[in-house]
Amino acid sequence: MSKPKTLLEMAGATIRPAAFDESCLLLIDCQREYLDGGIVLPGIEAALAEIARLLETARETGVPIIHIKHLGRSGGAFDPARGGCIIAAAAPEGNETVIGKTLPNAFAGTELAKTIAATGRKQLLVGGFMTHMCISATVRAAVDHGLFSTVVASATATRDLPGPNGDGIVTAADLQRASLAALADRFCAIAATASDVPA
Repeated sequence: MSKPKTLLEMAGATIRPAAFDESCLLLIDCQREYLDGGIVLPGIEAALAEIARLLETARETGVPIIHIKHLGRSGGAFDPARGGCIIAAAAPEGNETVIGKTLPNAFAGTELAKTIAATGRKQLLVGGFMTHMCISATVRAAVDHGLFSTVVASATATRDLPGPNGDGIVTAADLQRASLAALADRFCAIAATASDVPA
């Protein structure tokens, strides 16, 4: 049996992680709901450390930074007063853009596409939460806007899910791996860590 190839490889595309100097840094839903709220993610502390590294380099090199924030309701998930707050390690500084969203796809009903277009850049460096949900939805939609993403795997995380039709549990580790593989098939490059993103 031959080694499987992604659709991008089959099309002859040269896939590499985008460099900081050609990208916008897009951080999705780095909010307390996932750290100490109702949807705590395994591995989030390590992912936040990688997000902090991405932010440090982006700020040092003048890369446009866009923070996406899921807008929840008072008393529910992503309560604006608690779970909806951006985690300190990933918090915006200065004039960094913050865009609120209400759907998994951060382009849906927001100014994200216009904000990215204003930078003149066509590449996105992406981190945040959850890999199988808002990261996946946004990275897939980015292609529809003529953009291509690099997902920094170590700067993302997800959670255990029930298997389909009650068939056991899909662990966070398995879901993370499958989600990244599905995205890499057609929609993005994968950088293993922040260190694998070229300057």
